[in-house]
Formats: sequence, structure tokens, C-alpha cells
Amino acid sequence: MYFPYLRGRQNELIALRELIESDKLSRKIIPIIEPVRLSPTLVSTLNAFVDTEREIAVIFNPLVGAFKKEWYTAEYDPRKSGYKKEFTELYPNEYIIKAVIMSNNKDMETALSNFYEWEVEKTDLLVVNNNRDLLDDYLEMFSVEHPRFTLIPDMTSFRRRTSNSKVLLDDKFKKASRNSDYDAEPEFFSDDHLFYKEEYSGFSDYSIIGEDYQDDGFAPFAVAIHIVYFNDKNELYVQHFLSDSNEDRKDPALKFYEAVSKIASWYENNAEAKATDGLKTLLDHYDYETYPGLGALKKYSLKHHLELIGDYLDGDA
Repeated sequence: MYFPYLRGRQNELIALRELIESDKLSRKIIPIIEPVRLSPTLVSTLNAFVDTEREIAVIFNPLVGAFKKEWYTAEYDPRKSGYKKEFTELYPNEYIIKAVIMSNNKDMETALSNFYEWEVEKTDLLVVNNNRDLLDDYLEMFSVEHPRFTLIPDMTSFRRRTSNSKVLLDDKFKKASRNSDYDAEPEFFSDDHLFYKEEYSGFSDYSIIGEDYQDDGFAPFAVAIHIVYFNDKNELYVQHFLSDSNEDRKDPALKFYEAVSKIASWYENNAEAKATDGLKTLLDHYDYETYPGLGALKKYSLKHHLELIGDYLDGDA
């Protein structure tokens, strides 16, 4: 099983929704959302999973973003109040796996109390347990009833002391300080999909986005598009495609076309490249010389990654 860990930005949520609606998300993939906004896109994405009877995990106590603030101030905003009502009605649904990040005892007690009210057992939960200082608290809290899934780092102390529900969580994306710093050469991404079954029930990562969360965005000097692919050993590599006119922030459409033209050339000359829906959409923009906006680029790359991994797990890669 693969558990892509996403921060719930708009284009990430849309990517999941589009994959579900087009039946392109493998049943061996359960996305995890740490919501960063109380938004209609979050609600519609969860609805898409519930309507298709597909599981998705949603973190109850997000540590990044504005979700908590918007949740507690929703009564002062009619729109947010409506989203909160819809989310509250959706969250107890059986297809939404209740997830929690290990944190201080008070926070955990609040989460577990809410889960109890929804008749959710500890054995139903997904727990993110990547803080060494909280490992003893986790072991005490789940000494009798083990979570359905526990995400842990690849560290001996966690592996030895965690139940057989453990899922490997690792950040595979080497994020550069600036887009222009990405190397044009192929870069190793992961081989967890090849070996996770030796010690884990599943594997998890932050896809081509990375663990680091930044709340605000800005127009970049360089456009970078990240595409993963399998080599002849079924190892996952990532190729970074960069724009050329990177002296200023002008003309992002041109920068996009410069980057996507390199994807088209790479695809034509790379027998290992697989044309998923996400990659096909990027190539269509190249063919028709259309510009989707910078925000959509991660959506296409993410869709490509998830579909590629799903095909591999289903035996179609």
C-alpha cells in the first residue's frame, strides 16, 4: 500500500479529485491529507472519495497552515461556516480514515475524545508518529489497541518498538532553495516500493512536493516541472525540467513553454517514460501552446506520480 502524504493545497486536492473521478487512482493507494485550509475544494474532494466508496485519511490535528484558525473563526464568516458544517457532516463517514499526528498529551486526548464520540476505535486510526520524543507516549497510548496504520521514519528505534501496522514515511524529494538550482540530470527518487514489504505494511512520502511547507507563494524566476519515472531496474527517478529565461519574473507563460518543450523532447526520446493522464495533459499544453498557470504544474506532476505508482502496484507498470 502507498500512502501519499499531502498538505491539502488546492491543486493537490484537485489532483486527487480528478484521479478519483476518472478512476485513475489505484485501490492500493490511500492518500493522507493534512488540511491547511477550510475550503470548498477540501469538501468536494472528500465528497468525491465518499461517493466512490474510496478511502482517504484526513489529519484531525494539522500542524501547518491556517485550517485550525479558520475552523475556530468560521462563525464570523458565512462561507467558512458553511464549509465547516459540510466538513463536520463528512468527517465521521466510514471512508474517511481518522488520522492524528502524535503531539502533546492534551492535543491527543482531545482527538481521541472526539473519535470516541464518533464510535471510532483506536484500531481504526492512522497515526503519524515521527517524533522520537513522543515514541514512549505513543507506546503507552496504544499499548493494548494498535492503530490500523502507524507512519514512522526508517529508524531502528521506531521499527523495533512499533506494531506490525507500521508504514514507512520518508521525504524523497530533494527540494532546492530556488527552481534554478535543480540539476538537469536525472536524480534518484526512491526504491521503497521494491523493498517495503520486508519490514512494513506500506510506504509513504510527500510525492514531488516535499515535506517542507510554505504558506505563501510568489512568481518564480525559473519554472521547474518535476516528472518521475521508472528506470530499467524499477527504481524511481525524478527528472527536473527548467525554463531558460530565468533573469526575472516576467512572462511565466514563456517560462512554462520552455520547460514543457523539454518534457516533450524527453518523452519522445525516453523509452522508459510512461504517458499517464497527468503527463499527457502537460504534453497537450505543449502541442497546443496553451498555458495552464503555474499553480496547475504541481497538479499534473502529482497526478502523474500517483498514477505511475498505482500502475506499478497493480502490476501494469
